[in-house]
Amino acid sequence: MNYDIIGDVHGCLDELKQLFKKLGYEWKNGVPEHPAGRIPVFVGDITDRGPESISCIQLVFQLVKEKGALYVPGNHCNKLYRFFLGNPVKEKHGLETTAEEYRSLSSEKQKEVKEQFKHLYEESPLHIILEDVQAVVAHAGIREKDIGHKSKSIETFVLYGDITGEKLPDGRPVRRDWAQHYHGDRWIVYGHTPVREPRFVNKTVNIDTGCVFGGDLTAFRLPEEEIVSVPSSMPRVEEKFRY
Repeated sequence: MNYDIIGDVHGCLDELKQLFKKLGYEWKNGVPEHPAGRIPVFVGDITDRGPESISCIQLVFQLVKEKGALYVPGNHCNKLYRFFLGNPVKEKHGLETTAEEYRSLSSEKQKEVKEQFKHLYEESPLHIILEDVQAVVAHAGIREKDIGHKSKSIETFVLYGDITGEKLPDGRPVRRDWAQHYHGDRWIVYGHTPVREPRFVNKTVNIDTGCVFGGDLTAFRLPEEEIVSVPSSMPRVEEKFRY
């Protein structure tokens, strides 16, 4: 199969539509389809911070349920899932934008969106192994020894990266640069940490190019190993980019 792995969307629906168009998808019955049957793969964090998180949930849900698209959850997805379960979570770091959108919906629409997202989250693996193109998709990355395994520590790594437990002055966690120590033969395609341009280290690529912070929305195509990006319409927030 041929795949288009898409970085953190964060509610940027217009840019996602532009990216699908640039990738050669055609819209049919409200969803994008590729004439050659390419499969979209989402690296997580489809909501929060951007202007149209609810529409992004509905589109990704429909693509996964009806068109065979793939999705792994990110840390923002995990927090939204806990919000929808009714657990006490702080509405900050972007969740407040999704929560505000959600509360503006009718009660009937709220129920529909909640059930769609819960189903999407519960039915999706924390990382996806794409055997036919020798690649693994995980939101914040994954260590080679953890591929194909499950544990609480692996879940934390996949959702949040290689965190040290320390905090930066702005509240973000301190993360080790795990990709420097990856020496596997399979591609690890991930996002989570905004970078100014796709960051290739060993056989890993970070494709979160900070669309919601005024960067780009990026896809990595396999087996072609090709980058395709569209620019963001959001204001540039330079301090959000790590590299």
